Amino acid sequence: MKNLSVLERALIGAGGGGIAGAFTYVCLHPLDTIKTKLQTKGASQIYSSTLDAIVKTFQEKGIVGFYSGVSVVIVGSTTSSAVYFGTCEFGKSILSKLEKFPSVLIPPTAGAMGNIVSSAIMVPKELITQRMQAGAKGRSFEVLLKILEKDILGLYAGYSATLLRNLPAGVLSYSSFEYLKAAVLSRTKKSHLEPIESVCCGALAGAISASITTPLDVVKTRLMTQVNKEVVDKVAAAMYSGVSATVNQILKEEGWVGFTRGIGPRVVHSACFSALGYFAFETARLAILHQYLKHKELREMDVAPV
Repeated sequence: MKNLSVLERALIGAGGGGIAGAFTYVCLHPLDTIKTKLQTKGASQIYSSTLDAIVKTFQEKGIVGFYSGVSVVIVGSTTSSAVYFGTCEFGKSILSKLEKFPSVLIPPTAGAMGNIVSSAIMVPKELITQRMQAGAKGRSFEVLLKILEKDILGLYAGYSATLLRNLPAGVLSYSSFEYLKAAVLSRTKKSHLEPIESVCCGALAGAISASITTPLDVVKTRLMTQVNKEVVDKVAAAMYSGVSATVNQILKEEGWVGFTRGIGPRVVHSACFSALGYFAFETARLAILHQYLKHKELREMDVAPV
């Protein structure tokens, strides 16, 4: 990677990220569906536990019920993951060239950059997916049209809360993985992680990030899944008019425990997601890098003077 330009690193990272994103999100979509159901307002009166949510979801819609909104996930996750990892690789390359920038701050800064940029794509995708997971009727494009009919900016409901969650989550997850990766490589003296090493580092990084940021995820989910149907719902709409109002309402109705809703499946989901995600990313990135360097070498041989 030393001879690659900043743009080349970013594009290779984006390619690996896109493949990893689609693969990981689809594999773990059922867990995310259950997490969303548990975090939706009023879930404590509907589901007594995670297992109860799983059983009721299966009874209502069968296996299909666990994959509500998956078409949006495939498109959105591929794009957002490509943008995320591409931006992270771009950030790492740029920051590493700045002599006065502390090397220890490169991973968290690059992770923050990736999240800020990718959230612009991720928020609409998550909004539609979670509306469907929470029970919205129709297909993905129908839910999208219903949102657009009311307000185009409605696609970014919960955007501030998503950034509030994703920035620390991105910093924690990406930084943890990069630090763990560096520690492993320093001991093995290799240039890349083995598959099992990627899985272990990713799982630990995901678990750390999810456990700390669950309260932020609860707030984001409440903002995204509220449905203002009638004038009668004005009170409910006012309750969730913003991040601070949502926090106050959760404290008032459920206490501090309200911010831990769905923490079990969220931690499991995040650990599995990061394990699969970083494994897929590292594998895809190395495969793309290998092919790119191979073709680049052949091109250079073709143009080289005889």
